[in-house]
Amino acid sequence: MPQAVSIITERVRDRVRAAGAGRDELRLDPDAVGRVVREEVRDYSERALAGILPPLGDETQVAREVLASIAGLGPLQHLLDDPNIEEIWINAPDRVFVARDGVAELTSITLSATQVRDLVERMLQSTGRRVDLSSPFVDASLPDGSRLHVAIPDVTRDWAVNIRKFTKRIARLGDLVERGSLTAEAALFLHQCVVSGHNILVSGATHTGKTTLLGALLAEVGASERIVTVEETFELDVRARDVVSMQCRQPSLEGAGEVSLRRLIKEALRMRPDRLVVGEVREAESLDLLIALNSGVPGACSIHANSARDALAKLAVLPLLAGRNIDSSFVLPTVASVIDIVVHCERGNDGHRHIGSIAATTGRVADSVVGSVSLFVRNRGRLERTDAPVPQPHKLLSASIPPSPPRTTFGGDTP
Repeated sequence: MPQAVSIITERVRDRVRAAGAGRDELRLDPDAVGRVVREEVRDYSERALAGILPPLGDETQVAREVLASIAGLGPLQHLLDDPNIEEIWINAPDRVFVARDGVAELTSITLSATQVRDLVERMLQSTGRRVDLSSPFVDASLPDGSRLHVAIPDVTRDWAVNIRKFTKRIARLGDLVERGSLTAEAALFLHQCVVSGHNILVSGATHTGKTTLLGALLAEVGASERIVTVEETFELDVRARDVVSMQCRQPSLEGAGEVSLRRLIKEALRMRPDRLVVGEVREAESLDLLIALNSGVPGACSIHANSARDALAKLAVLPLLAGRNIDSSFVLPTVASVIDIVVHCERGNDGHRHIGSIAATTGRVADSVVGSVSLFVRNRGRLERTDAPVPQPHKLLSASIPPSPPRTTFGGDTP
């Protein structure tokens, strides 16, 4: 840290401490701290001009660095402020990486072990979550909507920190069309599926854009509908008029007060949802999701899988984790009847994310496999419509939408 920045930072810290232990809001409020920073920068600048202190340089940049150190995330703050950076992760104090457009790069940032711990504590301060030897992993949402994941020794060699930012540039399906991730024809079809109340499963590997696509799909929901979302930690950016978002809660130090994803799904059904959304299913909560969708509430969720077909197979297995009294004779036909559409996300070697395929279930089970047909597949780098008709067109027809949508534009198309 440059000498001028270090001196001003310490003076600001002294003033914050002098404000009293009961004034924690000054420590956390960027506006309040910002006023103190600007005052100290002006005072330092005047003394530097008199030759009492070393030269200051760019006052605006110095003020930004001091504010980031006091009320922000110090050396990481400019990475969080960069809209082109999607993810930040720390493997070790001297191994700080970022991802731009899906491509990873090592930064020149070097931290100390103490700085890493202090940054994590600062990020967790407003979340009500903790990480310690008894609970060496933590997931949390930062105030700007980014997702934080931390793992600490002795589970890891060094403190491992991941901050996943969620782009605000993609709000609707039309934005994905403009970025070349989706064709106009496929976007129109997905829009019609959302409007007609199809239950949609979004699949893909890690960091392929599942959450972004889920948010874009929800943007197509009618303004009069009430959306209830449940997640491990807040990630979805739902821009709807009537929305309730819920996240899980860790147990207290005494082991009480935990709120699981299964509990949230059950509570969501008591909140008059017109649309139920589960951020991601990984375990036994998939059973509660299937039961909820089988009650007539339209919904959507995401799942980690290698293909649309694998996503259906996985969703047919995960509910078995709920208990020995659950078997495939119930789960398989339930998956076949409640899941309508599977949208599979992919990420290319160049980091570009796109829709790899769109499949529809047939409503039937054969040889313990949920039947499905591919409606859109990627061919030579482009998502193309197959000749297969929609196998269960009744929902589209009930919404007065043709089961085989015409090849028309949707916010422009990309070759």
